[in-house]
Amino acid sequence: MSDRPDEVYSHGHHESVLRSHEWRTAENSAGYLLAHLSPGDDLVDVGCGPGTITLDLARRVAPGRVVGVDSAGAVVDQATDRATHEGVGNVTFMHGDAYALPADDASFDVAHAHQVLQHLGDPIAALVETRRVLRPGGLLAVRDSDYAAFAWAPTDERLDRWLQIYHGITQRNGAQADAGRWLPHWVASAGFVDVRTSSSTWTFADPESRAWWGGLWADRVRASSFHEQAIAYQLSDAAELEDIAGAFIAWSTAPSALFVVVHVEVLAHRPPA
Repeated sequence: MSDRPDEVYSHGHHESVLRSHEWRTAENSAGYLLAHLSPGDDLVDVGCGPGTITLDLARRVAPGRVVGVDSAGAVVDQATDRATHEGVGNVTFMHGDAYALPADDASFDVAHAHQVLQHLGDPIAALVETRRVLRPGGLLAVRDSDYAAFAWAPTDERLDRWLQIYHGITQRNGAQADAGRWLPHWVASAGFVDVRTSSSTWTFADPESRAWWGGLWADRVRASSFHEQAIAYQLSDAAELEDIAGAFIAWSTAPSALFVVVHVEVLAHRPPA
């Protein structure tokens, strides 16, 4: 993400957060991009996290060169170990900042960022930096959540409070929880052209996926940076957060329950020389 001292990563790196990141694949998180990739493309993955999406993309563009960049050193080490374990040899993971990528000008054909811009205080500046490392005509692919568009059933006032608290945390951190709806504007403002916008969802509606998603967020509410920041920013207290965690468990076991996570995705190009 970013090494700027005035920026706080709202999610942190608790095990429950990494559990979510490690679940992500190119198929469930970058499907809008896959048809536009070709073997031999050089690709940078900005905010790569533990590298699960990065490795999938690397397999698709091999023998092209892939670089995953993240500001969390421990996560970079984890991604490097995963690449070694899975035998993906055309990828390198590096510590770096979204505002100052460790790459030369015009060195990649494709730049990808999944759920990164929503955490940055100046997403347009990060996009301008991403444009710098793309070759003329190179492809940008960005995807971000839009929390205000999330939907779930059955309704529960405690889950409404969860969303209210989440917005409060991200606002305090200078981030934009509803980044998805802003992507087209940010991308165009950063000087990209041929901006194409689409949307997609993660839908948790069967017992297995509901148990995973509900348990994941119950743990995040109880123990991750969400819990710490909600209390530090005086947005909630331990008792209410435990009640919200219980609401996620209750939702996950409710008959016919569903939770829809909404994403907006944008493809655009660096202008040709």
